[in-house]
Amino acid sequence: MSLAEILLQQGTITRDQLDALISRGVDPASAAAVAEAAVADGLLGEADAVKALALEYGCDAIAEVGDELLDVELVALLPVEWARSRCMLPIRWKGGPAVLSADPSRVHDLDYVSLLLQQDVAFVLAPRAEIGRAIERCYYQRGGAASDVLSNLAQESAPAGGAAPAGDDLLRMADQAPVTQVVNSILLEALKADASDVHVEPFEKSLRVRYRIDGLLYEQASPPKHLQAALVSRLKVMAHLDIAERRLPQDGTARVRVGEREVDIRVSTVPVAEGERVVLRLLSRESALLPLEALGMPEEILVRFRSAIHEPNGIILVTGPTGSGKTTTLYAALKELDTAHINVLTVEDPIEYQMPNIGQIQVKPKIGLTFSAGLRHILRQDPDVILVGETRDLETAEIAVRASLTGHLVFTTVHTNDAAGAAIRLIDLGIPPYLLSAALKACLAQRLVRRLCPVCRKPGELADDESAVLGEAARELLRGKAMKPVGCPQCLGGYRGRTGLYEFMEINDAVAECIRKGGGPQELRSTALGQGTRTLLDDGIAKMAQGLTSIAEILRAAGRA
Repeated sequence: MSLAEILLQQGTITRDQLDALISRGVDPASAAAVAEAAVADGLLGEADAVKALALEYGCDAIAEVGDELLDVELVALLPVEWARSRCMLPIRWKGGPAVLSADPSRVHDLDYVSLLLQQDVAFVLAPRAEIGRAIERCYYQRGGAASDVLSNLAQESAPAGGAAPAGDDLLRMADQAPVTQVVNSILLEALKADASDVHVEPFEKSLRVRYRIDGLLYEQASPPKHLQAALVSRLKVMAHLDIAERRLPQDGTARVRVGEREVDIRVSTVPVAEGERVVLRLLSRESALLPLEALGMPEEILVRFRSAIHEPNGIILVTGPTGSGKTTTLYAALKELDTAHINVLTVEDPIEYQMPNIGQIQVKPKIGLTFSAGLRHILRQDPDVILVGETRDLETAEIAVRASLTGHLVFTTVHTNDAAGAAIRLIDLGIPPYLLSAALKACLAQRLVRRLCPVCRKPGELADDESAVLGEAARELLRGKAMKPVGCPQCLGGYRGRTGLYEFMEINDAVAECIRKGGGPQELRSTALGQGTRTLLDDGIAKMAQGLTSIAEILRAAGRA
């Protein structure tokens, strides 16, 4: 019985609807064509079409492809382009191999896979979109480990790095030059490890590759030394840099794909004694645009920060060292705004992630487009909310303060140790205290600490020097609750992922008066603490009590004060 007859018998489609499909050129004898047309016309759901096809062809059918069905060894000899173009994927099914497909009529392709695997395989049907996602997941898991690729190249001579189009797909390996395979493998392994940076460091007799994961550097499999020049040239080609210029530092950007996922890369090269050192900053668009709830803010701070970002005007300062997550926090704040009805503009250096419904300006000092110049022009664009990537000088600070006093909400960052220090920094730049007290709404200081692995963490006693730093109240809070890192196959040295520590200083009347009269850093900090501000160390102790992180991480990030 054909699929068309099955659908008529089930009452899924009517005779008139089938005739309409046939009049449009759909072959009623082709099950795949009937199913595809019925789904396109909304007569049949994709899952129902798969079940009907399976019934006609006597195949198994599934609605979702779980990770337990994927086997990277089965796809080792099958190029990802072949799997994508035919929407077919070898899987493990009922103890043996099978081929996932949306079209059971592709018998020739099934024979090809059987010949490749040297054993008989059968079709398992699934929705086309689900197969596409399974293909990307399976090849992403396989990837081609950098260590495997490097072992095959250890005795080879270095080929020249060739040009490639922007947006290279890291999952493609079969038709790539050897050095391109090495670069793709290094980047893919970095993305799989959730690394934020990749360091390529030349030495006299070796070439070292390190990934920055959760804020710390970890050494990886090293490419052979003779590949150094070709590997650096390949990275330069990807970033559209001058491969002949080896004497001066260069900066550029590249874009790669992992299946359908796009990743932007900032590339920086500097000449060193043994060649050129290259650092790649990996900017995954998915991982950075987080909601405020996912950042690790205590509930009390989250409520007060949310209230501040919905103020009609004023300045909100976010402070912390490089790599403390300031940009991620500001982007999360912008996502909370009603960008459909207000005008949000930013001036950044660089634009790390492109956000929908927001105008983002890239600073270009070489042509005179500085933070201050960009901010000055933004004010002529009828903005409601402005984000200034960093306030580095008096001119930028003055324009930001004036903008906040004339009805705009301004977000910006500075580099200080705590929330009170952010306000003092603007005064040190030359902003009159009476203007700052009127403009400033809130200061948020933050740090990032590594999370303890929930699988292997275990209770542990605090050392005497650690206890001395915390104080008696904290020691009582942590008694029996402090956790220590152990280490297991699912983590790195007992840690997996990161969370934030936060210190929020709201500019209430008492704090504003302290700023207005020119109070120093200690006086302002004491006033803020008297008004209920909790320090970074306080937030760290609270997270330790929850078992989220360790005393070593708190002291590394927040210090001992």
